[in-house]
Amino acid sequence: MRFLHGLVEACNTLSMSDTLGTADSERSAPEAVYVAKKKHSLALRWMHWLNFPLLMIMMFSGMRIYWADLRDPYALGIGGWQIVEFWPDGVNSALQLERKLAKGIAFHLTFGWFFVLNGLAYSFFLVRRGEWRHIVPDLRGVRDAGLTVAHDLHLRKKKPVQGKYNAAQQLTYSAVLVMAFLLVASGFAIYKPGQLAWLEAMFFGYDHARFVHFSINIVLMGFFGIHLLQVARAGWGNFASMITGYRLDRVGSDEVAPASAFGSTDPNGSDETVETSSDLVESDPAGSDR
Repeated sequence: MRFLHGLVEACNTLSMSDTLGTADSERSAPEAVYVAKKKHSLALRWMHWLNFPLLMIMMFSGMRIYWADLRDPYALGIGGWQIVEFWPDGVNSALQLERKLAKGIAFHLTFGWFFVLNGLAYSFFLVRRGEWRHIVPDLRGVRDAGLTVAHDLHLRKKKPVQGKYNAAQQLTYSAVLVMAFLLVASGFAIYKPGQLAWLEAMFFGYDHARFVHFSINIVLMGFFGIHLLQVARAGWGNFASMITGYRLDRVGSDEVAPASAFGSTDPNGSDETVETSSDLVESDPAGSDR
């Protein structure tokens, strides 16, 4: 009986020590703390989502206009070797581009004005709110762009410190803005070559303006494809931030680390951060932009 009593006491002691050890480990384990960072303003999100259908309509209607040129003047190739013609008959048939020139012109000119107005509003927003500082890269951004690409290709483990956008995004988005300006300018040169002869002359003639207009469209199509792949790669949180405006990250993660090149660009607090732990929400000076 004494043996059984001692065995029971030993089991109880072990059970209590396990329980205390588990409680101590749970108590010592740091609780995950997240930062809800406002990444995109409402105006920026509206203009972003408006651009998507506008550009799709512009490109599709532009392809209908291009189909009317029976010469098919543009193709991709090396020397005398043609790789692909713009556009193959299979593409024209699948998209039903044939015999819809009038409708293509009507859609292109109508929605083109909405695209121009949205672009002007976006430009005013960038200047008025100082958001251009997040997009236009500085010397450090130009240097870090290659490091960012190397990280994305898993050729480099350490991720460069970034602000709202990484260095590669800054270079890409800046290039897209320049291309959008050239797209509109070349479009006007094609649309009104007589009234806007000075603009046509800046592109060295009608044919060159048309070539610039078409080439930029092809480049933008490639950008959209890569952009969608990058969005899928970045995950749901990045996509949701363009809908809700907020991005949720762990405190200290690279995604919320501010770039030293940027200061606070929004005096109204568009870059505020909120620390969230479980259901508790409080301010977090360490997670805010500096």
